[in-house]
Amino acid sequence: MPSADHDLGPQDLDVPAKTVTKEPLDRSPEHAEPSRFIPHVQGLRAIAVLCVVLYHFWPARFPGGYIGVDIFFVISGFLITAHLMRELTATGTVRLGQFWARRARRLLPASLLVLLFCAIVVMSPYLMPTSALPNEVREILASTFYVENWYLALNSADYLNHSGDPTTVQHYWSLSLEEQFYVMWPLLMLLAAWIGVKWFRGARRRAVLVTLGIVSVASFAFCVVFTMTDPAPAYFVTFGRMWQFGVGAMIALVPLLRVRNAAASFVLGWAGVLVLVYVTFTFDGQTPFPGYMAALPTLGAAAVIAASNTERWWYPTRILALRPAQFVGDISYSLYLWHWPLIVIAPSVPFWGLTIYHRVALLGICFVLAWLTKRFVEDPVRGWKVLTSRRARVTLWSSLAAMIVVGLVAGTAWLVNAPLYNAGTRDIQQLQENPPECFGAASVLDPSCDSTDFGATILPAPGFAGIDRPSDEQCFVQLTDARPVSCTFGSDEPDAPRVALIGDSHAYQLLSTFQRMADENGWQLVTWFKGACPWNTTPLATPGAFGDACTQWRDGVQTALADADIDAVFTAAIATTPYSAAGYDSSFDAAVAGYRDAWSTVIDRGIPVVTVVDNPVWETDPNKCLRTRDVAECDAPRSDVLVADDPLRAAASGLEHVTLLDFTDVFCETDSCSPVVGGANVYRDQDHLTVTFADTLAPWYTESIESALSTRIAP
Repeated sequence: MPSADHDLGPQDLDVPAKTVTKEPLDRSPEHAEPSRFIPHVQGLRAIAVLCVVLYHFWPARFPGGYIGVDIFFVISGFLITAHLMRELTATGTVRLGQFWARRARRLLPASLLVLLFCAIVVMSPYLMPTSALPNEVREILASTFYVENWYLALNSADYLNHSGDPTTVQHYWSLSLEEQFYVMWPLLMLLAAWIGVKWFRGARRRAVLVTLGIVSVASFAFCVVFTMTDPAPAYFVTFGRMWQFGVGAMIALVPLLRVRNAAASFVLGWAGVLVLVYVTFTFDGQTPFPGYMAALPTLGAAAVIAASNTERWWYPTRILALRPAQFVGDISYSLYLWHWPLIVIAPSVPFWGLTIYHRVALLGICFVLAWLTKRFVEDPVRGWKVLTSRRARVTLWSSLAAMIVVGLVAGTAWLVNAPLYNAGTRDIQQLQENPPECFGAASVLDPSCDSTDFGATILPAPGFAGIDRPSDEQCFVQLTDARPVSCTFGSDEPDAPRVALIGDSHAYQLLSTFQRMADENGWQLVTWFKGACPWNTTPLATPGAFGDACTQWRDGVQTALADADIDAVFTAAIATTPYSAAGYDSSFDAAVAGYRDAWSTVIDRGIPVVTVVDNPVWETDPNKCLRTRDVAECDAPRSDVLVADDPLRAAASGLEHVTLLDFTDVFCETDSCSPVVGGANVYRDQDHLTVTFADTLAPWYTESIESALSTRIAP
């Protein structure tokens, strides 16, 4: 998160106490210290924010751009520690109320403005799907009160909550974490200074250095271990990031780390820049992060800060001080705040597309909004005399009042749209209980429905498709959870046929449909689901705890299957799962072999397997397009959304006792695929089917399973 502090630097540690301008203790000293500005640190902010923004606009081209946030953490640790240490040295204490008031005046105005904008957007069903309303309101509230990182940490273990699009304020996690740093860091330094005075003969600086060093080492160890054991929440947890602030703090506290030698500064600075460029283009979503890999961008940023010599124009300190870099650094905070909500909202705006020209135009709009916010919000509010001339608590109480106002607006967004949300939920339930004739897949697969035309009908409506999902989430194992959780539905009769439904989220998306099928046909349905972990014996290419958990889950499922009395197995999986190619010519061959190996454990017992070719996977949720455009305008080229070589199809081909279902012709025509089939809205996000559409495939699922049950070979 870009900090808004632009006037602090390492020089703060070297200024004698007599140069400090003292303010009355009951005032909020906006300008209590002489302004100190470090141009190359401001330029480093430009690198950081551009990494994040370009990553969000073009994730495939800048796959490691998320490291920009790590750069900001190092910068904040450096600047804030320098400021606090200078005050401690000069006065023996830190006036916490004034420190926090200053942070509030600098950070809250722009932050709350963007949150207010997001809360107003959420009120409009034309700009935001109604199905997203609960998550949006919850996260706006969490962001307003600076606990968004903890909200995401607690919910990141839910694979389902992150299978679709994130909210407009998800990027506030880093702002929340940094605000927590602003609360804890001065308290730590005060405690260390007190210890230094009481037990170490007044050695405040040494006590602070040792304390922050211990905290940083412990935080790094915690980060590495937590990333290996539970990577999703590890990304957001505050203590797992403290070491990055600590690295910046060490540069501020140890003068020897600020390199002024010309040659050393030149080499160190450019090495840091090259490291940041390298990780931006080589890190990606599969990198175990933060963990030990976060040390690269963290140390790269630290190297740039530490390089202090400015003698030659070709030194990084001088290049980063050029006006373009300074301008981007100046607006970095507002640019960070604005860019993400606009990316989320833009596809829902009428007449707006996702072409390269639209993206570039949107990027330009982000820069304009950031400059306007800096010019007319950040700077003026920071110097408001009505706040700076009064006690610190005036600023703090005013900040709390402003936060409450934003929270009330977000709550109003829920109150205004809750009736519509509840009505949409009821409409979906009624639709599933009583669908129209020749609806959905039947319009393609049922010969008697050739002449059916639903016109512009889309059911469920695009604004509600996101909530049309299975409800038994307790049956779905997520992320690093390796437990082979099983659920049972349908008939309790001892002689009822037992059908197993196994796989990843593309198997779980069929759960509600299969529950109805089990009830109607007298089966007992047994399930095993794990997010992003198909029923396959080939290890995932995903490193770390998630890949290990998938392997353990599969082993547990195989053990459970070996002990279970099953009559047929149905499995499904997303075709884009990354498999390890170890021991095979390609990851495709490895995936095919893994499917066959997993299936053989039941086929060898005479239990038939039914599987299905994966549905198309879209780049973004097609409901964004459907809310503002005609259905025909939302079609996608078949080659863009359909995996040509689904390893599951190849695995089933020619294999005895395996039935392969292929509904590709339902989703797609010769050259294109549509998000609406026979009036049914096919997708609830970019790759998962709505329950409503899955239900329209039930007759063909039922037929294949009944056929498989009839061929079951008695043990």
